[in-house]
Amino acid sequence: MAAGRWPVLMPLVLLVWIVCCNWAQAASPYGANMTDLMHHVKFFDENKDGIITITESIKAFIAIGCDPAFAVTAATSTHAAFGPLTTPPGKIPTTNIHVSHIHGAVHPSDTGAYDKRGNFVPKKFEKIFEKFARSEEDALSWLEVETMLVANRDLLKPLSWPAAETEWQLIHFLGKDRHGYLHKDTVRGIYDGTVFPKLRDHKIDPHHSDA
Repeated sequence: MAAGRWPVLMPLVLLVWIVCCNWAQAASPYGANMTDLMHHVKFFDENKDGIITITESIKAFIAIGCDPAFAVTAATSTHAAFGPLTTPPGKIPTTNIHVSHIHGAVHPSDTGAYDKRGNFVPKKFEKIFEKFARSEEDALSWLEVETMLVANRDLLKPLSWPAAETEWQLIHFLGKDRHGYLHKDTVRGIYDGTVFPKLRDHKIDPHHSDA
């Protein structure tokens, strides 16, 4: 009897499943297909509503190891620069950063490890270390980071230089080991955001690494 009913009930079950999937996608402020860049910034969205405020960024910076004064400066400058660029079409630009439109913050003079949509580009990431890691394998000193930043500068867009410089200063500060080297696996974790919860929860401490 039950087997005979299944062909009749199957379309209804399928319809319910489709509706539930669409509801879940609509309910998520990030959508169904998150890019690596969205994963990178999601950590800073404390209440997971898809909008990162300056206050949320300050708290997140402190949580991953920045002192409060630096956290305020970093959050304020980041939001001033990227908030308007990530504002969805039709909305008044603010300093809030919208995770769904974070690709608007992709800028020239960077490594190209994110494409224009915020997707991770493995070949570009590998080239960072192939071209600039000289003193240690798969690791960058600050001098090597600076060499990379200069090499990547778009000479026609000098206003993009400070953004790249500031981002990599923070990446190096957070991720360097006790010898001052920024390792490849740490940088990859920063690109996809997986390092931030580990820093917050003290599961890793690059500053005291023996690497």
